[in-house]
Amino acid sequence: MNNGRRLFDIDPWKIRTTKLDKEHRRLQESLTSIGNGYMGMRGNFEEYYSSDHHKGTYLAGIWYPDKTRVGWWKNGYPEYFGKVINALDFIQMRLFINENEIDLAKTSVEDFDLELNMQNGVLTRSFTVTIDKAKVRITFERFLSIVKQELAVIRLTAESLAGEAQLKVISKLDSNVQNEDSNYEEMFWLEKIRGHREDISFLTTQTIPNNFGIEQFSVTGAMKHVTSTIGVQQEDTLEVAETFSYDLVINQPVHLEKRVVVLTSRDVPESQQPEKAVALLEEFQLSYDDLLAEQNVAWANRWALADVLISGDDEAQQGIRFNIFQLFSTYYGEDERLNIGPKGFTGEKYGGATYWDTEAYAVPMYLGITDPSITKNLLKYRHNQLPQAQHNAQQQGLKGALYPMVTFTGVECHNEWEITFEEIHRNGAMAHAIYNYTTYTGDETYIQKEGLEVLTEIARFWADRVHYSKRQDKYMIHGVTGPNEYENNINNNWYTNFLAQWVLKYTLENYQKYQAQATVVITEEEQVQWQKIIDKMYFPKDEELGIFVQHDTFLDKDLMPTSDLTPADRPLNQNWSWDKILRSCFIKQADVLQGIYFFGEQFTLEEKRKNFDFYEPMTVHESSLSPSIHAILAAELGLIDKSMEMYQRTARLDLDNYNNDTDDGLHITSMTGSWLAIVQGFAQMKTHTGKLSFAPMLPTDWDHYSFHINYQGRLISVAVNQKEVQIDLKDGPALAMMLYGKEISLNDTMTVPLEQEASNV
Repeated sequence: MNNGRRLFDIDPWKIRTTKLDKEHRRLQESLTSIGNGYMGMRGNFEEYYSSDHHKGTYLAGIWYPDKTRVGWWKNGYPEYFGKVINALDFIQMRLFINENEIDLAKTSVEDFDLELNMQNGVLTRSFTVTIDKAKVRITFERFLSIVKQELAVIRLTAESLAGEAQLKVISKLDSNVQNEDSNYEEMFWLEKIRGHREDISFLTTQTIPNNFGIEQFSVTGAMKHVTSTIGVQQEDTLEVAETFSYDLVINQPVHLEKRVVVLTSRDVPESQQPEKAVALLEEFQLSYDDLLAEQNVAWANRWALADVLISGDDEAQQGIRFNIFQLFSTYYGEDERLNIGPKGFTGEKYGGATYWDTEAYAVPMYLGITDPSITKNLLKYRHNQLPQAQHNAQQQGLKGALYPMVTFTGVECHNEWEITFEEIHRNGAMAHAIYNYTTYTGDETYIQKEGLEVLTEIARFWADRVHYSKRQDKYMIHGVTGPNEYENNINNNWYTNFLAQWVLKYTLENYQKYQAQATVVITEEEQVQWQKIIDKMYFPKDEELGIFVQHDTFLDKDLMPTSDLTPADRPLNQNWSWDKILRSCFIKQADVLQGIYFFGEQFTLEEKRKNFDFYEPMTVHESSLSPSIHAILAAELGLIDKSMEMYQRTARLDLDNYNNDTDDGLHITSMTGSWLAIVQGFAQMKTHTGKLSFAPMLPTDWDHYSFHINYQGRLISVAVNQKEVQIDLKDGPALAMMLYGKEISLNDTMTVPLEQEASNV
C-alpha cells in the first residue's frame, strides 16, 4: 500500500479532507478537479491565493500550435507542438472582510473542509475566519452542469457567527491567465470585446496569431449574479468585474450565486458569442436548487449503469468511483470532434491532446458502461482524421496512414522523434478499437465502410514500413520504440511486429467478407503482398525460456528484477539519466504482455504464464497504463495477490500519488484500468470471439463486488461474493455465453458456485 502521500479521507462517494495542505496544494487541486466534457478546471480557490498553486481552466478542443524547437532539425518533424491552453478564469471571487482580503495562504482559518462529491460533481469548500473580532463562516459550492454544458454555477454563502462584519466580494472574468509551460512568460489570449447588458457582464478573448494556418479560437464568458440579500452592487468599468457589499448579521447567512456561460468559436462564431451567451444566461433561469436537482438526476443516470459496487475494501471502492467520475467528467461522447486527453481538464502536461491510450484502454470500458454510440463517436473521431493520418505517413515517405502520437486535428504535433516516429505501434491500436467495437456490440455496419477505410490505410502503412530480410527470408520492422518507452530505436519489437501482422490479416479477412459493401478497393497485387508479409513476419522468440523476446537484443541486457533496485532509484525517470534507463533491462509498462492482453485467445495459458513470470519482475510500472494490464493477466493466471496489488495501483494511482507526478494533473486515460482490472481481470470477462464469457474470482479481503455491462443489445449484471456468482439478464433477448468454460443460455438469472481457482482461456 502506498499511502504516504494520501491527502484525502477514505469515503465511498467523496474526496474529503479537513486539512488545508499548503505544501501539497497542487496535488489537492488536481484531485478535486471537475469537468463536464465541454470544459473543466482544477480544484482552484475562487478567492485570491498567494502561495504556490496551479490555476487552470481548460476548454474542450481549444489549443495553440507552438513552434517545434529542436537542436537539430530532421526531415519529417512536425512544424508545431500542439498544447492545451489555460483559458478564461471565470470562477474568481475575491473576498474582503472588514476591508481585509482573505488569502488562505496567509489568513488563519478554522474548521477547513474540502469535499468533492462524486455522485453529482459538486465541489464544496468551507472555512471559518476571525478578523477584528468578527467570526465569519465562508462556504463555496461549485459545479459544471452536465445538462447545460455551457453553464458553470458557483454559490457563496457567508454567515457571521460573532461580531460585526462587512463582506465585500469582487467577482471577475479574468483573461490574464498563463500556461505553466509558457515560453518567456508568453500569453496566449488577446482581449477582443467586453461589455455589460442589464445584469450580465461578458468578455470575449481570442488566441494570439500563429504561423501554421491553425484557426484562432475565440472564447466568450458571460456572468450573472443572483443574491439572496439586498446589498450594494457596483460594476467595475476598468475590468469585467462586479462588486457586492453586505453588512453581515449574526446567524443570518447571505447567498451570492455566480452563473457563468462559456462559448467557443468551435460552436458559435465570435461575432455572435456575446449575444448568444447573454441569451443562454437568460434562458437558464432555474433556481440553484433546481439546477442542482437536474445535475443530480443526470449523474444518477450515468451511475446507474457505470457504478461498480465493492464491499469489504473502502479504498478500492473509492478508487474505482473516483476514476469513473473523472473519466465521465472528461468525456461522455457528446461530440465526435473530441477525444480523451491524458490529463483531461486537470493540467497541461502531454499537451492535453489525444494519444493511443483512448483506443487501447478507454474503448473497452466505454463499450461496457455507456451507450454504444459514445464509443462509435471515438471511432468517428479517427475516421474523420484519416486524411491527416495519410499526411503523417507521407511526411515519412510512406504509404497509407500513420495515426499521430499526439494530436488535436489528426496531424502529428509531438516533437520527440523516438516517440513520435518510432512508437508506431499506436497505429495498430486504432484497428484494434474497430475490432473491439465490432465483436463487443455485434454491429458490423461500421466496419463494412468507414472501418474498412481506416483499416486499409493502416494496413498499407504496415506493408510499406516492413522490410524483407533476404538472409532470414522474413519481413522485419527496424527502428521502432515499443510500448516500453525505456528503449528507443530497437529492431523487431515483438509487439509491433505481431500487431502489424494482425492488422494485415484482419483487414484482408474483412475486405474479403464485405467487399460488396466496401467503399475501398484493395488490389490483387496488394492482397498477395500482404499475405506474403503475414506468412513471413519475423518474431523474436527464445525456445529455451519459452518467451516472446521483447526485441532482437533484449536478452543481451544485464537482466535483473526490480527488487534489486533501491528506494533511492525509484522512480527511474526522476532519478536516473536517460542514457542509463535506455541501457537497462527495466520496463516502463506492458510491452510483450500488451500483445498477450490484446490477443489473449491466440495464446495458451502456459505461454501467458512464462511471459508474465519473465517480464513482470523487470517492470517498474512507471507508466500509468501499466498496472491494469498486469492485473488482468495476473488474475487469469490465478495470481490473486499480484492482481490485487496491481489493481490497487491503478485504482489509486492519483489518490495515493504512486508515481509522485499527480500535482500537475490526473492520469485520465489510464483511469479506465481500474474498471478493466475488475471486469476483465477479477471477473475474467472476454469478448474476443464475439461470444461473451466470464470466470469470476474474488480478490482477497473483498466480501463482494458487482457491476453492469451493456453487451450486444443486452443489459447484464454480475455479482460475486464469497460463495457464488450471480449473472442477471436485466434487459434484452436470451444470450448464449460461457461461464467457467461451459456454455450456458442466459435467460433471466443464473447462480453458480464461485470457482476461485478457475481460469478462462
